[in-house]
Formats: sequence, structure tokens, C-alpha cells
Amino acid sequence: MANRLIAATSPYLLQHAGDPVDWWPWGEEAFAEAKRREVPILLGVGYAACHRCHVMAHESFEDERIAAYVNEHFVAVKVDREERPDVDAVYMEAVQAATGQGGWPMTVFMTPDGAPFYFATPTR
Repeated sequence: MANRLIAATSPYLLQHAGDPVDWWPWGEEAFAEAKRREVPILLGVGYAACHRCHVMAHESFEDERIAAYVNEHFVAVKVDREERPDVDAVYMEAVQAATGQGGWPMTVFMTPDGAPFYFATPTR
């Protein structure tokens, strides 16, 4: 079963097109859906050559139970940091300011208006 990433051109996003998480690409449509449903956005940022990104996807986003929870409680947005360095830079700066570290995969929980309120990155 494909999600909204099936039409992406990014190799990283296409790697997640078959996930049971109903990923949205970065864009106004995702933010409008979060506002409509009155749920936060779960932003996942990574890139195709990122080993930890693949591990997280396998351990979390390919799990049907976790995906069902994410799909019910969030609008999930996936970003390829190589395709959208502008988006990556904004949220990486927020992650580093809040936690003192950064890295990928980067997960950011944010309001439907894009204001981050919780962050997660791998620990080193």
C-alpha cells in the first residue's frame, strides 16, 4: 500500500512510499490537514544514505501498530534534507538550540502552524 510519497522524485522519500505511515510531503496541504484535524505534525527529516534513518524506519515506521498510532494522532511529514536543505536548516537550528546536539534522522513535533515543541535525534 503506497502513501502520498509515491509521486516523489527524491530517492529518500520514495524509500518511504510503501511505509504504513501515511506520510505527506512537505507542503501547505499537510499543514492544512493538520489544522483541519486539529492534530500536531510529526516531521521526519533524513536522507537516502543515512544508516540510522533506515534503522529508525525499519524499527518504527514499518511497524503497523506504531503507524496506526501515528496516522491517528498526527499528520506525518517526511523531508529529504538533501532536497529541502532550507527546511532541514530551520528545524536543525531549533533542535540544536533546544538539545545541544543534532543529527539524522531528525524528528520534530510541531503545531499545525509549524512551531516546534519537541525534538528527537540519535544520541551519539
